[in-house]
Amino acid sequence: AWVSSLSMGMVFFCSPIVSIFTDLFGCRKVAVIGAAVGLVGLLSSSFVSTIEPLYFTYGIVFACGCSFAYQPSLVILGHYFKKRLGLVNGIVTAGSSLFTVSLPFLLRVLIDSVDLFNTLRVLCILMFVLFLAGFTYKPLVPNTKDKEGGKKGKFKLPPAKKICNFSVFKVLSYRIWALGIPAALFGYFVPYVHLMNHVKERFGDSVPEEVLLLCLGITSGVGRLIFGRVADYIPGAKKIYLQVASFFFIGLMSMMIPLCNVFGALVAVCLFMGLFDGCFICIMAPIAFELVGAQDVSQAIGFLLGLMSVPMTVGPPIAGLLRDKLGTYDVAFYLAGVPPLIGGAILCFIPWVHERQKLKERAKPVDGETTEKMLENESTLVSDTTEKPAKELDSGF
Repeated sequence: AWVSSLSMGMVFFCSPIVSIFTDLFGCRKVAVIGAAVGLVGLLSSSFVSTIEPLYFTYGIVFACGCSFAYQPSLVILGHYFKKRLGLVNGIVTAGSSLFTVSLPFLLRVLIDSVDLFNTLRVLCILMFVLFLAGFTYKPLVPNTKDKEGGKKGKFKLPPAKKICNFSVFKVLSYRIWALGIPAALFGYFVPYVHLMNHVKERFGDSVPEEVLLLCLGITSGVGRLIFGRVADYIPGAKKIYLQVASFFFIGLMSMMIPLCNVFGALVAVCLFMGLFDGCFICIMAPIAFELVGAQDVSQAIGFLLGLMSVPMTVGPPIAGLLRDKLGTYDVAFYLAGVPPLIGGAILCFIPWVHERQKLKERAKPVDGETTEKMLENESTLVSDTTEKPAKELDSGF
């Protein structure tokens, strides 16, 4: 569990650093270099003979490369799309669902025929495709490098405040969002890591466990397309309610996994879980754009993904520890359903808070205008009173 958890955690742990590099050097360079680092990490993982080096080659190097390649793919969409950003995010993120559906069967064939290490070398081809795809990113919004030094001038390192834009945490609605999402993720990824082992313990080798991954992948892709389109019709920060619903159903489905004594029931649970997993993922970027604006969205997403790394790394190993102590995954799945419910409850407050913030921001310029008008009126009154005695004196003389 630690190798996969470390890999998932590092993808998100590096995100704040990735956001800084994206602001400094643009989406294209960061994505290309990230894919190259991921390719090196995956290729080096194919030459190790024990599990210990995999913590570094797969869990750190490969994951860091994926992190640098992943985040620019979210940021670049905001350069090209505004009105249909939710639908575009759904289409783009549905690509991962397509491979979630197809890869388990391909990997099973490859591992049985050419063993694990040669399978990793075959997967390097996909990383090389990702490397080439990074060159297609053409940012339309100027990055910090262009703003500070110009395209032809020398690059000057911007001030530290611009490199690490902590001003996004001044937005109360974003702070609540950055608290609620990690709180929900302590149990969110437990089923994805331990579901296959639970199926083997409960049903043995008589059932095709790849079918569950197939169900998760198909409905996750469908959910990203459907809810991405639905998010475009929901105004403002009310898009958060889609994430609230997704956390509620994912938590409920996690608790239902131990209750499924029939494989068909487990398939139904995975269908619903995948559908709302797609909902949670596809509207991440649109919500970030809504809460902090297009200028700060890169670091807003980066900080959030960085905070997500802790529960994502810790949650699955704790579930594995509970299984080792208790001899079953039942308690682990029951407990895994609680954090998504708590996180969803926290997110419910965001639309109300965000609306109040908007009202305050609208009221500020109005107050400024009224004070300016009052000062102008006072100045005119003073000038009038000073002009009148002067005229009387002139007429007296």
